[in-house]
Amino acid sequence: MTARIGVITFPGSLDDRDAQRAIRIAGAEPVALWHGSHDLEGVDALVLPGGFSYGDYLRSGAVAALSPIMTEVKDAAASGMPVLGICNGFQMLVEAHLLPGGLIRNDNQHFVRRDQKLTVENSSTAWTSAFEQGQEIVIPLKNGEGGYIANEDTLDRLEGEGLVAFRYAGVNPNGSLRDIAGITNPAGNVVGLMPHPEHATEPGFGPDTAAAMRSGVDGLGFFQSAIEAVARVAA
Repeated sequence: MTARIGVITFPGSLDDRDAQRAIRIAGAEPVALWHGSHDLEGVDALVLPGGFSYGDYLRSGAVAALSPIMTEVKDAAASGMPVLGICNGFQMLVEAHLLPGGLIRNDNQHFVRRDQKLTVENSSTAWTSAFEQGQEIVIPLKNGEGGYIANEDTLDRLEGEGLVAFRYAGVNPNGSLRDIAGITNPAGNVVGLMPHPEHATEPGFGPDTAAAMRSGVDGLGFFQSAIEAVARVAA
């Protein structure tokens, strides 16, 4: 069975096509979904892509979190379906209260675009099982409101329960508290992060590596992990 992974397009999404291509490269079937629909079309997993949904009005992700399809996203997440929020998609997940905390303007007040080193803190989620805990990966980062915040109790709970999925390594590019780049829910099926794994899935278009320029494909592990998670459920 080929896994079918839905990618939801919102007004202002920029990276939905890139996410679809990454899913195809990883070996799954991408399914284009529309924010105004209530039909998930029988997909096995979901990706909320990056961009500037609704022009980032009110707050990044705030309006998109109220889109009709988010009712189905919440139900799917509650049922255990793998859900990944990338950049603006991560912002939607926190605005929809599927993940705790919030994202604010980068502490340097500038849009940041760089290849970013991350440390994998939790390799037991539906989107990280292809990695090893403590593994360092490099994927692109591009955001203006990527600083992760939460109150101290929430931060302590995330740390104590192993819900920090990724941490910035080397450089904290946006002032995220405790260097948090991505988090997961307790069930491990919902993951959100600010960097963009879909932009590191194809040689010639990813980050530079020691082997060759633009050859980094660390982002493939996210989508391969989801495919494996879907296969385990189907078995």
